[in-house]
Amino acid sequence: MGPEALTWVGTRRWVTIALMDGYFGSYVLVAALLAIGVAIVAGALFANRLLRPTRPTPEKLTTYECGVDPVGDGWAQSQIRYYVFTYLYVVFAVDAVFLFPWATVFDAPGYGVTTLVEMFVFLGFIALGIVYAWRKRVLTWT
Repeated sequence: MGPEALTWVGTRRWVTIALMDGYFGSYVLVAALLAIGVAIVAGALFANRLLRPTRPTPEKLTTYECGVDPVGDGWAQSQIRYYVFTYLYVVFAVDAVFLFPWATVFDAPGYGVTTLVEMFVFLGFIALGIVYAWRKRVLTWT
């Protein structure tokens, strides 16, 4: 780095690096902040591991089940029909994410009819998916 890379401002001794003014300056700043953040978290985790007491006892090594002593095997089998409802929940949660911005844009001038048609097309595809699942008997519990 030459003398043009460092600038001294007043008596407070602020240092400005000329590389920060260029194209990669923002990326260098983000990378430096990311490295500092990772170093702080890694240092905290290392200090925790170094300073914590380690006295394992049989009581500490057992599985905690809401204050009740564990009984039986840890294997629990769940039915496949729960997964279908889980997928449907995820689909409708994503739909809700799309509906909220639509509701805010719908009231804006010049977007009313266009966004209304687009949302009905979107909801039509969702309705077709539900009808398809209903006809395939995916939504029946038994």
